[in-house]
Amino acid sequence: MSEPVATSPRDVDVVIVGAGFSGLCMAIQLRRVGIREFVVLEKADRVGGTWRDNTYPGAACDIPSHLYSYSFEQNPGWTRAFPLQTEIQSYLERCADKYDVRRHIRFGAEVEAAVFDVAAGRWRVRTKSGESFRARALVLGNGALHLPAYPDLAGLDSFTGTTFHSARWNHDYDLSQKTVAVIGTGASAIQFVPQIAPRVQRLHLFQRTPAWIVPKPDHAIGEVARSVYARVPALQRLVRNGLYWQHEARAFAFLRPQLMRLVEPLARKHLTRQIADPELRSRLSPDYRMGCKRVLISNDFYPAMTRPNVELVTDPIDRVEPTGVRTQDGVLRQVDAIILGTGFRATDYLSALRIVGNGGVELNEHWRGKPETYLGITVSGFPNLYLLMGPGTGLGHNSMIFMIEAQVRYALQCILALRDHGLRALDVRPDVQSAFASELYEQLGRTVWSSGCKSWYQTADGRAAALWPGFTVSYWLRTRQLDLRDYQPVV
Repeated sequence: MSEPVATSPRDVDVVIVGAGFSGLCMAIQLRRVGIREFVVLEKADRVGGTWRDNTYPGAACDIPSHLYSYSFEQNPGWTRAFPLQTEIQSYLERCADKYDVRRHIRFGAEVEAAVFDVAAGRWRVRTKSGESFRARALVLGNGALHLPAYPDLAGLDSFTGTTFHSARWNHDYDLSQKTVAVIGTGASAIQFVPQIAPRVQRLHLFQRTPAWIVPKPDHAIGEVARSVYARVPALQRLVRNGLYWQHEARAFAFLRPQLMRLVEPLARKHLTRQIADPELRSRLSPDYRMGCKRVLISNDFYPAMTRPNVELVTDPIDRVEPTGVRTQDGVLRQVDAIILGTGFRATDYLSALRIVGNGGVELNEHWRGKPETYLGITVSGFPNLYLLMGPGTGLGHNSMIFMIEAQVRYALQCILALRDHGLRALDVRPDVQSAFASELYEQLGRTVWSSGCKSWYQTADGRAAALWPGFTVSYWLRTRQLDLRDYQPVV
């Protein structure tokens, strides 16, 4: 393989990493305020981010369609109450075209490193292909769900069959009449298991911890309704606002764990209604507080578990062998394929990037499993760096698109402040960041996410660092207006 050829740096105002919901939103808003000298570096060959990568059977969003879109770009064409992956991907492709941001995107440009030049007040960004850029601001829109989490299972590499992660679905592999092991029962698995169960000869689903699952109020949106939404945008906005406040109210239960006891009967009733076998029902019943792990929605997962060709395996996995998976009770289940539904490394989402700030400090080393930011957007010691969907901004109850737009608006104010005040740098004050982080972790400690379970929300020390411990409207209020007093400006 030939070595990447270094090129002379190209000067731009902003470098955006990633062309998913976050990166596209940032690009659209930059163009809206007249900033044209920016580039979007996307490692893949298409826009879409998470929704480009996750193409497994049954892939869909668990937030209602009319809520899962940009506020400034409603989509009257959703065909279902909850959007399918294909529709979300098409929506993002249309947004890229409508707002003319494709001209700014460099596809196949995977960022390798970014180093802040203190003297120049510029980020020096380098891709793996050797391209380099100098930018006044660096925006990381690479998302929290782009690095698949692979389980630490002895012997996994020794398996002689086919293995793939749900986020890297192997569409060339025909599952028909195959014996398949699925490891994991998270949000992806409960969507694809019902889709593949009728096709395979035998499916062994290895469950470590059962999930809380509630009914999915999904339905088709007819052509008449879609036509009305297209002609009367205000009606769709009214529906969207109603959905927003309905979901926002759910935060009460996440923030006050004792309230989750009022919701748990709904999930238990759903399980009882769909699983008649008391022994199977018992193994599918969670023993932790609802909401501690991600609450899932599905109407077809439980019925899939009752199929005669599906086995729920709750004995812990001992190791993977060349022909199958052996559990700690000594049983070897021989399989043709292993599908990993083991989620993402949400708290390690920047680990593939080398981000170097003041004094040569590298961001991953600086955090060391304990990410600390201000508003989930800026990091002290890393001037002119803006995170989208950063630590402490994830949600368990509402649409992340709302949060993304709040973060983009705040980052845009910072970028405009750099330009309008003739500043080389804006660096959040350490005391401001420290106070915010202390407040965040104190509040997280009182939420349902800290009630005793282990989840992908958490860092190695058990902190639910990925999540925002409050209402989205409170986050909107805190990020609505940039306060320069929170920063150390450098002229």
